[in-house]
Amino acid sequence: MPERKIRVLVAKPGLDGHDRGAKVIAAALRDAGMEVIYTGLHQTPEMIVSAAIQEDVDVVAMSILSGAHMTLFPRVKQLLEAEGVDHVLLTGGGIIPEEDMRALEGQGIGRLFGPGTPTTAAVEYIRDWYAQHGRDRETAEA
Repeated sequence: MPERKIRVLVAKPGLDGHDRGAKVIAAALRDAGMEVIYTGLHQTPEMIVSAAIQEDVDVVAMSILSGAHMTLFPRVKQLLEAEGVDHVLLTGGGIIPEEDMRALEGQGIGRLFGPGTPTTAAVEYIRDWYAQHGRDRETAEA
């Protein structure tokens, strides 16, 4: 039986219209063999969580350049937990100061990536996370 592909929802929340980085990371994840769903621009946290549930994803990766990261990441995490999908990794990147990255990681948000980070770093992080926490691992151990 073939190994299940990691399913990643790449989301662009808020009013920021710059999605080049989101498209670059979506392509890199796809090239790495992951199944990628891109939401497009101007998504609300509720829309992102709804798409994550409908698409049955393993990872939600948000790209935030607007400065609203301290609001958007916690809100999406809260909604995921409220819907019972707390097994999904919430990660992402954008223009996020190091101290905010640490604060968000302290709230249970996955690793965050800033400008200039090689796409391979995000690919490796998601693969490593999935190897430890992915649904295939849970079923194999059951």
